Amino acid sequence: MIVLDTPTGLELLFRLRGSIIPYIMRSWLATVGIACAVTVVHDGLWPFADGLTVAPFSLIGIALAIFLGFRNSVSYERFWEGRRLWGDVLIVARNLARQSASLSAPVVASDAWRRALLYRVIAFAHALRHHLRGSRAAPDLERLLGTEARPFVAARHAPAALLAALGSACAEARRGGLVEPVLIPVLEGELRALTVAMTGCERLANTPIPYPYRLLLHRTVYLYCLLLPFGLVATAGAATPLVVGFLAYAFFGLDAIGEQIEEPFGELPNDLPLEAFCRTLEIDLREALGETALPPPLLPRDDLLL
Repeated sequence: MIVLDTPTGLELLFRLRGSIIPYIMRSWLATVGIACAVTVVHDGLWPFADGLTVAPFSLIGIALAIFLGFRNSVSYERFWEGRRLWGDVLIVARNLARQSASLSAPVVASDAWRRALLYRVIAFAHALRHHLRGSRAAPDLERLLGTEARPFVAARHAPAALLAALGSACAEARRGGLVEPVLIPVLEGELRALTVAMTGCERLANTPIPYPYRLLLHRTVYLYCLLLPFGLVATAGAATPLVVGFLAYAFFGLDAIGEQIEEPFGELPNDLPLEAFCRTLEIDLREALGETALPPPLLPRDDLLL
């Protein structure tokens, strides 16, 4: 996720860091280049577009803007739902840290159980992050769980395996008298909330916006921007490249932003900072265990929070 202050003044016009421009630069330059070529040919060699007007492009542009706005609203809704689901994971983890301290008895006997429980919750968050991003969870799981990480590393679905282990730990705590039996449903309710959050994240990751819808939008945006100079040159004249450049920046930019945020769990600059979420959760739970050698909070690197 890009972490920058909103620019003001001239910086608003010329800042490239954090902008969508690097991702659309080639398409934008190609479009402006075509606009320049069309303007030179029409004004200096062959006035081929004298019979064309800008009216059809105005109508298409309005429809395309509405289309882009709707698509970006859907993409942002997916992005925000992903953020809400990870917020739920953090809420549940903090609840488990508090409940495992206040509901356990006797304290001396439950210390080892509570530590194992919370470290598995931390491991679950890291495993879910790797599962959503398709990366290797083994280093984080081995760092947190040691030799106990082997079955989870070997599992096809490490987050689900960790949730099953957490459920078993609650059952063992009930049988061993570490938690009052009447309070076990409270902990089970928190594990259910983790399952709901995990499944919601998988639903977002595994159900992209339908491909034909995305392809239609991309084609329409590119064709519109490439054909726009032919409709403008007869009326805009030498200003055609400037007008086309501005409109192409808006349409290409909206298209690229929607493409990035529709998959909120990736590693693009505008995706959610899952690594920072996991680090925050790990710090909170290890601090709840009374540990002092905590990892530092994850800070932005080159204005990018991972």
